[in-house]
Amino acid sequence: MSSNTLPIELSQTRRATLRRYRRVATTLLDEFRAQRSAVLAAGVLGFFVFLGVFAPLIAPYDPTREFVINGQAQRLLEPSLKHPFGTTALSRDVFSQWVYGSRVSLIVGLVSGLAVMAIGTSVGVVAGYYKGNVDLVLMRVVDTLYGVPATPFILLLVLFFGTSLTNIVLAMVFILWRTMARVVRSETLSLAERPFVKAARATGASDFRIITVHILPNLLPLIMIETTIIIAFSITLEAGISFLGLGATDVTSWGTMLELTFSSGAIRSAWWWVLPPGISITLLVLSFFYLSRVVEGITSPDSGRFEL
Repeated sequence: MSSNTLPIELSQTRRATLRRYRRVATTLLDEFRAQRSAVLAAGVLGFFVFLGVFAPLIAPYDPTREFVINGQAQRLLEPSLKHPFGTTALSRDVFSQWVYGSRVSLIVGLVSGLAVMAIGTSVGVVAGYYKGNVDLVLMRVVDTLYGVPATPFILLLVLFFGTSLTNIVLAMVFILWRTMARVVRSETLSLAERPFVKAARATGASDFRIITVHILPNLLPLIMIETTIIIAFSITLEAGISFLGLGATDVTSWGTMLELTFSSGAIRSAWWWVLPPGISITLLVLSFFYLSRVVEGITSPDSGRFEL
């Protein structure tokens, strides 16, 4: 192949890839609109995204501000017009903490999910497509990570490197990409033997074109399902780490709110302090779970609604 024809092939590859991805996205969006559970889950997710993005405008107070009137700390006040969700044992506004906590949960979930998706998909596609020694080496790394218990290992990393939000996210990404890699690799092994891939290879298509135009679009539904599950798991995991007292000290998260409620001894009496973060974690995780179920139903071979 001459150097003059290489840019032409790359341009054609890009256009073909964009067409395939656009077709996948259009099909999924049409099916999402037709299902009530998907619309409801997207609405709940959109609500929390709105809270997180506009937290400084929505929260009436600084989440770390302590309210003291006439030398008297306003501890554990019940909900009122001034404090819609009451106050904490440290005289802080629960509503403001809840609003800012949505931002932390979304950052942890989305950043972890997208990073895991990028790493796991890359490793899985390379291992499944090239096979041989490449597959052997990459899968041995994955098998080694599978021998490491996720939660205790993340706790050790956070203890060693420090309890910042960045370290928590990096620790989760370091261990969670293994599942994505294994699932993507398994499906890639199957796709690499399909007639349309063999036909593309026989016509002289490059590995890059085969992977981006023929394999990745067919992997996209599976990747979306796994990513939503990982996002939900990451949110729950961060809340669990924070509840154990190892959460990020530089931000206010829902898990930290629950930990402070428990450590202060107010978990049984201050319901206004417990319910907002607890219910929010549940709703946010459920929204991602239902979105993954909807994608799974749409992309299932038995549904006949998603064909490339």
